[in-house]
Amino acid sequence: MQVKIVNKSNNPLPNYSTPSSAGMDLRANLEEEIVLKPLERILVPTGLFIELPVGYEAQIRPRSGLALKTGITVLNTPGTIDADYRGEIGIILINLSNEEFVIKHGERICQMVIAAHETVSWNKVELLEKTERGAGGFGHTGKN
Repeated sequence: MQVKIVNKSNNPLPNYSTPSSAGMDLRANLEEEIVLKPLERILVPTGLFIELPVGYEAQIRPRSGLALKTGITVLNTPGTIDADYRGEIGIILINLSNEEFVIKHGERICQMVIAAHETVSWNKVELLEKTERGAGGFGHTGKN
């Protein structure tokens, strides 16, 4: 799939680390380092603008190593970039650790997955088909 991208940063374009990777790392586009205090959140610019085909979205997800080692994660995970959005991709990061974290220009801050999605039309009915589970919700099976 070819996707149009504008890169207003001096960072490389997002790419896949391995042939089987689902996500591409996105990098911070900063003029100055950002100090993210514990429980603080911030919108980090990437300098990237994309034009997705209709029927696709870009999902913004945390980088697992960054989350595990530092407690830095994407607040609204997964974030969604719609096919008709043309603004800069900004990443909402939060520091869930007890220590300050410094975000530097060019640092890999999240990953982006391009995914197909369906558009539904609702069929309003009075009853739904019965299933074995029924309305059982969280923990309804009693199994761990």
